[in-house]
Amino acid sequence: MDVVIKRLDEPDEVREFEKGRFELVTIGGVTVGRASYEPGWKWSQHVGPGAGKRSCDVDHVGLVLQGRAMVKMDDGREFELTAGDFFSVGPGHDSWVIGDEPYVSLHFLGADTYAK
Repeated sequence: MDVVIKRLDEPDEVREFEKGRFELVTIGGVTVGRASYEPGWKWSQHVGPGAGKRSCDVDHVGLVLQGRAMVKMDDGREFELTAGDFFSVGPGHDSWVIGDEPYVSLHFLGADTYAK
């Protein structure tokens, strides 16, 4: 059996957009992403227009490492994500950074198609 070691500091791919970036590593057939967003970042302003979409249609499972974000589902429900929260957010949502601290999260599901 081979051993493969990778680091998010040397990602396989980086997707950059205004006020944010998404770094990806694929290992063992799994793609993991690290989202880093500056204060003022909002999906519908900084990612959606480039994807030609009004709301995010990616199914996310992840872990918040730093900062806070709000998620608003298309049906109007809102949820706050804070450091230490594991999350599962289905398709049909917007999100944005809350406050003056950068937001960082790891994505274990949905990373391969996010912000593409």
